[in-house]
Amino acid sequence: MRPELAAKYDLRVPRYTSYPTAPHFHPGVTSETYGEWLGGIDPKLELSLYLHIAFCAEMCWFCGCHTKITKRYAPVAAYMDALWREVELVAEALPTRMTARHIHFGGGSPTILTPEDFVKTVDLLKSRFLLKDGAEVAVELDPRTADEAYVKAMAGAGVTRASIGVQDLDPKVQQAINRIQPYEVTERVVNWLGQYGVPEVNIDLIYGLPYQTLDGLLATIDRSVTGFKPRRIALFGYAHVPWMKKHQNLIPEESLPDTNTRWQQYEQGCRLLTETHGYVQIGLDHFAAPDDAMAIALRDKRLHRNFQGYTTDSATTLIGFGASGIGSLPQGYVVNEGEVHAYQRSVAAGRLGTSRGIAISDDDRLRREIIERLMCDLEIDLDVVAGRHGVDGGQFAAELDSLGGLVADGLARVEGHRVFVTDEGRTLVRAVCAAFDRYLKAGEQRHSKAV
Repeated sequence: MRPELAAKYDLRVPRYTSYPTAPHFHPGVTSETYGEWLGGIDPKLELSLYLHIAFCAEMCWFCGCHTKITKRYAPVAAYMDALWREVELVAEALPTRMTARHIHFGGGSPTILTPEDFVKTVDLLKSRFLLKDGAEVAVELDPRTADEAYVKAMAGAGVTRASIGVQDLDPKVQQAINRIQPYEVTERVVNWLGQYGVPEVNIDLIYGLPYQTLDGLLATIDRSVTGFKPRRIALFGYAHVPWMKKHQNLIPEESLPDTNTRWQQYEQGCRLLTETHGYVQIGLDHFAAPDDAMAIALRDKRLHRNFQGYTTDSATTLIGFGASGIGSLPQGYVVNEGEVHAYQRSVAAGRLGTSRGIAISDDDRLRREIIERLMCDLEIDLDVVAGRHGVDGGQFAAELDSLGGLVADGLARVEGHRVFVTDEGRTLVRAVCAAFDRYLKAGEQRHSKAV
């Protein structure tokens, strides 16, 4: 990215893992609303299930997730009692015992669970939902808290993918983000995953961290690829939002890379992964081996995007469990209580844990597909997509006009009702998507930087 453009487009825009995006959800969507929506789902649809484990052993200062810190297991055990009860409540509200094609354990840190509680959770899901043959069961894994017994239990329960948070291997950076994780700690867990037969390993890295240098990031990428041999890699930009996540105030602003350095880290990191290590770049920040299902989905234009980022999961209904769990249903989005005790009280009273959400309109569905296709394919034919929704692509004349600046700078191209994001503009695909976001207010500051 040319330096003058890096400064010009240092924007704050949504990550577009949903549309409308989370800041526009409201408390008018209640647990009663959610129950009605669940009951109205077509029984033939297949589901995706997300379970949010809202605890960690310690706080990583870069973290933007909903989590609580505990050194005792009793709060975790009480939380899991509530989550198991929520699974029962949701299953009872659905029209039938439905099929799940994808299960994802996120957090927080799912590895804070005992092996016994992890297995119990998977067994409960299998009893209340039909697990499709070949279903993916994925777990976000913290190598600092995952021991051999846990990895063995994961494998025995049918886990097919582990996503390992590495972030950066530089000890100075690790100290600055309060995540001390030597290479050998991650290597040991990767070896256990191979030993017990978990077939797919992902690695998560972050650029834009405090005291992180370009050379240090590239060294982390090289060592992670050669040492861990991941099938997929995510290279996320650190989102510094201390007004939302107070613990990020522990990271000094002056220790963060400036805008130009962030751009260099991103672009050279991408180049190293694709040109040197042979990964296929997926959208904005994911990379996959050429024969990986995600790379194949990209090629075939079957890639999707949800709250976990880029995915091959095509389920139109995502059920979220746990505190702050977020779901996407045909009727709209729902979010559970974020505060753990409030969530537990709601479920203990026999209510679904919903605190807010949004019903979506036909226009929302159309714009959601436009944004998803842009985020995934980096191009779109508005006539084709609009036609699927029974409208004319010509209605987006104003949105196309608003892309004029990006077009003039060589970051996007417009041909009639078709939009293309250029190679240089890939880093700003979120800014292109923002042109079609009717909820976004100019200058809004609640989102992370575009890169």
